[in-house]
Amino acid sequence: MRRHLSAEWTKLRTLPGIGWLLLAVVTLTPAASAAAAAVVSCPPAGCAYDVPKLALMGVQVGQAIVAVLAVLAITGEYGTGLVRTTFTAMPRRVAVLTAKAAVLTGVTLTAATGAVLASVLAGRLILPGNGFVPEHGQPLLSLADGPTFRAAAGSVLYLALIALLSLGVAAAVRDAAIAMGVVFGLLYVLSAVPLMVSDPGWQKLLWQISPMNAGLAVQATTRLSDLPLSPWAGLAVLAAWAAAALLCGGLLLRARDA
Repeated sequence: MRRHLSAEWTKLRTLPGIGWLLLAVVTLTPAASAAAAAVVSCPPAGCAYDVPKLALMGVQVGQAIVAVLAVLAITGEYGTGLVRTTFTAMPRRVAVLTAKAAVLTGVTLTAATGAVLASVLAGRLILPGNGFVPEHGQPLLSLADGPTFRAAAGSVLYLALIALLSLGVAAAVRDAAIAMGVVFGLLYVLSAVPLMVSDPGWQKLLWQISPMNAGLAVQATTRLSDLPLSPWAGLAVLAAWAAAALLCGGLLLRARDA
C-alpha cells in the first residue's frame, strides 16, 4: 500500500483548491461556533443550554466543507481523465480507494482537530461574558471535563466520518455536482424529515437513522436519557453510513470502466 498511499497523497495535496478548503474548515468552523456563542445568554436565574454542544455548533458548517473536499478528492480525477492513468498504473481499484480514504482521513482529522480546538477556545472566551459562569450554574468549558472532551473528540471523528461518507458517495456516482447533492441531502434534508412526521415512533426511527442527527448526538453532554440514541451509538450509525457508502463505491469502482 505504500505506493498507493504516496500517489494519493501527491494527488490530494496538488489538487487545486484543497488548501483553501482545509483552511476554510479550520477558520469557518470556529467562526460559526463563535457566532453561535455570541448570540446566546444565560441569566442569573440559570439556563438549560448544553454548553459544549453550543460551543461546537460550527461543526455543522465545517461538515459541508469537508464533504466538498472529499467529493473533489475523487471526482477531480474523473473530470480531468487522470483516473485512467491511475488505474493503469495501479489496477487494484479497491486498493486505490482504500489509500484515498486513508489519506483523506488523515488530512481531515488534522484539520478537524484544529477546528474543534479553536471552537472550544472560542466558547471558553466568549460564553462567560454572556452569563455562562459557575455562579449561574454553568462551569467554564474545559477539555479536562470528561463529557466535554468526549463531545470534542467525537466531533473530530464525526467530521472524519463525513469525509468517508462523501468519498464513498462520490466513488459511486463519479460526478461532483450529483455527489454533493446526494451528500447534502443525506445530511441536511434527511435530518429535517423527523420534524415533518407527527407519529412519535416514526419520528424516533427517522432520527435514529439520520446520519447527521445520529452522528451529532456525540456532542450532547446533558439530558442524555432524552436522546433517541446514546452519543457513541449515534456516532456508530454515522460510521455504518460511511462504511455502506464506501462498500457501494468500491463495488461500483470494480464493476465499471474508468
